[in-house]
Amino acid sequence: MARRRASAHHTARSSRRPRRLTTAAIAIAICAALLATACAADDTDPAAQQGDGEPTKGGTLVVAISADPDHLNPAITTSGATHTAAELLYNGLVRLDENGTPQPELAESWEVADDGARYVFQLRDDVTWHDGEPFTSADVTFAFEEVLLRYHSRTQASLGEALSGIETPDEHTVEFVFDEPYGPLLQQLDVTEAPIVAKHVYEGTDPLENPANRKPVGTGPFTLERYRPDAEIRFAANENYFKPDLPHLDRVVMRVIPEESNQVVALESGEVQWLWGVPGPDLERLRADGRFEFLETSVNPGGANCIMTVTFNLDRPMFGDVDTRRAIALAIDKQQFLDRVQFGQGKVAEAPISSGISFAHAANLDGMPSHDPARAEQLLDDAGWVREDGEDTRVAKGVDGVTDGTPLAFDFLHFPDFADYGELLRAQLAKIGADVELRPLESSVFVEKVFTERKFDTNVISYCNGNDPEIGVKRMYLSSNIGPVPFSNAAGYRNPEVDALFEEARSTVGDEERQAAYRRLQEQLVADMPYAWLVETTATRVYNKRCGGFSHSGHFAAAAHCEAS
Repeated sequence: MARRRASAHHTARSSRRPRRLTTAAIAIAICAALLATACAADDTDPAAQQGDGEPTKGGTLVVAISADPDHLNPAITTSGATHTAAELLYNGLVRLDENGTPQPELAESWEVADDGARYVFQLRDDVTWHDGEPFTSADVTFAFEEVLLRYHSRTQASLGEALSGIETPDEHTVEFVFDEPYGPLLQQLDVTEAPIVAKHVYEGTDPLENPANRKPVGTGPFTLERYRPDAEIRFAANENYFKPDLPHLDRVVMRVIPEESNQVVALESGEVQWLWGVPGPDLERLRADGRFEFLETSVNPGGANCIMTVTFNLDRPMFGDVDTRRAIALAIDKQQFLDRVQFGQGKVAEAPISSGISFAHAANLDGMPSHDPARAEQLLDDAGWVREDGEDTRVAKGVDGVTDGTPLAFDFLHFPDFADYGELLRAQLAKIGADVELRPLESSVFVEKVFTERKFDTNVISYCNGNDPEIGVKRMYLSSNIGPVPFSNAAGYRNPEVDALFEEARSTVGDEERQAAYRRLQEQLVADMPYAWLVETTATRVYNKRCGGFSHSGHFAAAAHCEAS
């Protein structure tokens, strides 16, 4: 992916001088002029947003997690498992409040040039890394140029295409320079989309292999106390945190409890105080239990506005014909996934872009598959996948690139958490003569098989769209984004027209113009079917009512507090 990058301390200044604006004015100006998604400035402390009693100092919060994250560097992956654990250790330049409005974080203020193509950030001068080293603009430039733009799939696919350079005129000023107006930037700078890692820790190393991935040095509200893989991760309060009133807790413990049913038992027994999700059958019972509170959200540690998505490996001859892919999509009953797997937490996906991004979501798309098994069977017949007498599984007869007699059989890779998706998919596709082999894989193995080795037939991924298609949608489809970066273009999809439509939407100022470009883009994606879009997911967090102050995203426990039992 071509991009122009400035040196770490490039000091040349553009003639496009930024106008002076307050932080509040910036948020409004970005919305009005550049159509960012949030408008009103709000610098409310996250603890006040929850209102679950007065915060008290001290105490330990025990959190159940389903899987070991493998490492604690959120800048090299969009994996939910890693971000769940690691976001407490780091910060972004901004944080996003409950409404998605950017608020100061590592950057205490920012300015935007009149043409919308230069952003100037003033950094806090009182931030230190967990090892005592000062945080400076060099860290920001290094984090983007050497880590985020190379390994974070959403940052790479969006900013990597748009950013002209990063300038650092002094230790506490960072300037992002674009060739054209770029509206989504502020939405891309929180701890989920752009966690800042330390230059002095990662410089001269391979960020994927640096020991700091297991012994992190961040700026966040908590420091790593102990990491026992597949058992628990213990975080201690950062006593030198730049927000002097935070955190309230002494400690956060994340305990690996793979089975959801066991997590619920741990919650009810008091062993843990927070669950990231609730199994559908238990939700009604827990709601009736006066000991617990609930937080409904479409924001996950790995990103917002997520769609459970089936990937077809387009390098496989079996999936070379769009009608075969469409037949499989037509055989999928998405409502059953919503009812039986999500237990109503979410909605059926109606387009490739989440309805949570309202200006870009294209409703009523012609050709968007809905459950039609008879049509699926007909398409498979026409494509050369035939049923032979007495056989449950179809076989190839005249399918391009596929030897006659080859069964319509393929593997389906998934995280252990997504086992229910696999079981239901296998049952649904068996009805049209497809044989699906389920292959549950832990996160690190899944990433290697799918994105590095490309040794898979199909899989399911929770692709989080973010608050703008530039953030989380683009990375799934760009021809230039096929490769080893986790959670990028898993299908291996290439379409120059789609690439051009993403470019048109990015460089267009005006909601109606962007909306039109994204609609044409989604029409083309539905015509090509590189993926099958299942359900938009929401989540219900549940926590012991002795605790409160939780945030929907980012530092979910930075302002949390728990009373003694």
